[in-house]
Amino acid sequence: MASIQLPRRVPSKKQMSWIKSAIFLLCLVPLVRLVWLGVNDGLGANPVEFVERSTGFWALVILLATLGLTPIRLLWGVSWQLQFRRMVGLMMFFYASLHITTYLWLDYGFDWADIVKDITKHPYVLVGATAYLLTVPLAVTSNQYMMQVLRQHWKQLHLSVYLIATLGVVHFWWLVKKDIREPLFYAVVLALLLGVRLFYKLRQMKLKVDRARKVKLSAIV
Repeated sequence: MASIQLPRRVPSKKQMSWIKSAIFLLCLVPLVRLVWLGVNDGLGANPVEFVERSTGFWALVILLATLGLTPIRLLWGVSWQLQFRRMVGLMMFFYASLHITTYLWLDYGFDWADIVKDITKHPYVLVGATAYLLTVPLAVTSNQYMMQVLRQHWKQLHLSVYLIATLGVVHFWWLVKKDIREPLFYAVVLALLLGVRLFYKLRQMKLKVDRARKVKLSAIV
């Protein structure tokens, strides 16, 4: 895997602008598709469920795509793509918000008593709601101002994205119940993405320990 070579040349500002626009438009494709299907009566027998599952699915896919940007840097030393992390993360929050809004409004009409019953009956709803609530602080703090205000705490706060992704996969897994092939695929993808991070983190720790040991030995000699 490490033998794969990716172009390391940093795109120009104009190219970065085009790439950013392309990614933004690409992220809007699922929404445009939903609108098109809705206008043309193509949402199936249960339109609300179709919209609910589609927006939830794309929220998870975009989240995993966001988590994939750092492993690219770790594996191939390409880092310019990290500039799109905030935008892609906000697109994930956008679809997650559509997902939860569809559930609360179109599915249950903001009937909180029924919603509580549904959460009690189906734990996957609680898991999904927890994942969404954890994304709210990340979306709110995804700007330069909040980064300056929170300083070192900003990175600590945004580490919760790993928990959010895990809860998202569990939510999907418990939702499908029987045919778990699709959520299993995303669970494997998430495990690989986290595994790459863990591997490089442990390697970095080992290098620090070895470096400290060498310094200590040289001091003794």
